[in-house]
Amino acid sequence: MDFTIRPAEPGEYAAIDELTAGVYVGEGLVDAGNPYVERLRTAAGRAAETAVLAAVDADGTLLGSVTYADAGTAWAEVARGDEAEFRLLVVSAAARRRGVGEALVRACLARAREAGHRALVLSTSMRMTAAHRVYERMGFVREPSRDWSPRPDVALLAYAFTFEG
Repeated sequence: MDFTIRPAEPGEYAAIDELTAGVYVGEGLVDAGNPYVERLRTAAGRAAETAVLAAVDADGTLLGSVTYADAGTAWAEVARGDEAEFRLLVVSAAARRRGVGEALVRACLARAREAGHRALVLSTSMRMTAAHRVYERMGFVREPSRDWSPRPDVALLAYAFTFEG
């Protein structure tokens, strides 16, 4: 890998905010005027409550980010009991196809396993088919019973990776 995955640093929060909002709006997942865009720009608040990870290259350029949350915490949406989840996984357009997204997911898997969780779960838009293929290749399995809609016009699919023994 020609990049590093590590906890985000306070000086990176603004860049993470812009990357996250930019990816969600740019990929057509959220309209620019949607109030949720401001929730996407909350890396500092997320980092105060849970783990925000950054992918950076050797010169410190931000390539991607993800938020990791244990069940029962403010940033967990579908994790329950002895599970963790990841959210807001984003990779800059310039860094795509370098394994950045997969490395961020693997970092979340490692955290969940180290914490003794039974599973790592996530929600994803129905339109993110390329991401679905990555999750499935990594061993995540669809959990249709956990599919949900935060709003009538948004349908989210759930996936889970269950750790052995």
